[in-house]
Amino acid sequence: MAVGAPTETKTPLTQRRYAEGGHFAKSQHPAAVDFLLEQIRHQPSEITLIAIGPLFNVGAAIDKDPATFRKLKRVVMMGGSIKKGYGDLGYAMPHGPDAEWNIVNDIASAQRLFASGVPLFVMPLDATQLKLDEVKRAFLFSQGTAVTDALTLLYHQWGQETPTLYDPMTIAFAVNPALCPVQPMHIRVDEKGFTRSESGAPNAQVCLESDTEVFFRFYIHRVAGR
Repeated sequence: MAVGAPTETKTPLTQRRYAEGGHFAKSQHPAAVDFLLEQIRHQPSEITLIAIGPLFNVGAAIDKDPATFRKLKRVVMMGGSIKKGYGDLGYAMPHGPDAEWNIVNDIASAQRLFASGVPLFVMPLDATQLKLDEVKRAFLFSQGTAVTDALTLLYHQWGQETPTLYDPMTIAFAVNPALCPVQPMHIRVDEKGFTRSESGAPNAQVCLESDTEVFFRFYIHRVAGR
């Protein structure tokens, strides 16, 4: 367990209260940025960094030691919006890209990451708006394992009737890249947090479309422990 860079939360959906509730035995933990950089130094070109939140710690690591950060094998991230925005689920004409949450909450760090030179694999809103519907929830919540019980509790904390599994696609891609085929693109993060596809040398491999049914067959099998 390592502690990330201090941030100001802008949403009540936070695990801060749990983290401060005495659940961890140690009173002090190493700084996440220092831990990350140390691991990269020990295992250069072998570590995949998965980023599924605002990029505060990623930006801090780049600022502190950009040469070491570039020795990552790759970064796989959930973030951005290329052609589709929130609510563009394929049932109607897309309304176009949005400033996605993970990018817009730390635009400067996102800009540094896309300019870092590290192999970058991006799962944007275009491919990650995967709905865990009632049938799938009922099956998972009935399994009674430690993982599915934790998922059940998280579901009630999150407070959305049908949650969207943005981040699990990112993890799934790291395990099985065929779940979200990527294409090379040059992405610029603008001052408003939009991820703009422009001409130029590719700086990212981006997944613009995923197969929902194929993903859920993979996801439910893994989470249910079958």
